[in-house]
Amino acid sequence: MFEGFIPSLVITFREALEAALIVAIMVTYLKKVGKGELTRYAYLGSGAAVVISLVLGVAIQMVYGGMSDVNSELFEGVASLTAVVVLTYMIFWMTKHSKNIRGELQDKIDIAVSQGELFSIASLAFVAVFREGLETVLFLTTTFVQDAAGTIIGVIAGTAIVLVLAVLLMRGTYQLDIKKFFGYTSILLIVFSAGLAGYGVHELIEAGENMGYDFGVMGQKPYDINPPLNPDGTYPILHEKGGVGSILKALVGYDGNPEWLRIIVYLGYWAVIGTYVFRAYWKPRDI
Repeated sequence: MFEGFIPSLVITFREALEAALIVAIMVTYLKKVGKGELTRYAYLGSGAAVVISLVLGVAIQMVYGGMSDVNSELFEGVASLTAVVVLTYMIFWMTKHSKNIRGELQDKIDIAVSQGELFSIASLAFVAVFREGLETVLFLTTTFVQDAAGTIIGVIAGTAIVLVLAVLLMRGTYQLDIKKFFGYTSILLIVFSAGLAGYGVHELIEAGENMGYDFGVMGQKPYDINPPLNPDGTYPILHEKGGVGSILKALVGYDGNPEWLRIIVYLGYWAVIGTYVFRAYWKPRDI
């Protein structure tokens, strides 16, 4: 259960909270400028985005369920790396807009209100929420494959927490330090993205080997620290499917016997994207 519960809870919480933050800014500003009656269009756009995201998630799982072993490995690998691309894009997007997102949203709302474009208000909310929904679906596709029950429970828990916080966001959006929020959540995205990148590479290597390809040194495993099963058939605590190992696998992409290519991709992602985020949010002059 830990394998899917922790990452699905955190990613759902983080994505849903960002979507709620954007909608809260829109609703709060519409009320501030005396256009409270238009908030329903923001809610309609948000609701439509949630429904479409759910339909997309169900469709992806239905397609995956009918695949062969090799095709399922290819699917998991491609889905994982696609999620990494989307998550990485969101990291770059947040570093660029962390200071000005509220002002940019308000400018767009002003234009929509002044021109009477109610569809634009709904569209703004739809795009903001669907972007988070798509990111969540891509990420949870991989965790759902590994642990369906844990993923579902994590999604429910993360959503419940955000629903409670959403009410507070509606009242206190202007007191939230958005730059810090984006900065700290970017760290979470890096943690999960690095793990996903490594997992995606691993699945593609397995699919390739099952089709007869030889990856040479890059496909070799330099070490194997997964201890053997206990006499009763259970996994030892440090095994990647054991108590502690499964948690580390969910949180930081831990693998007891990774391929060289997986190690290189994992550490490379941390080195490049981690350095970028640190320089963007925590420059020496900000410390």
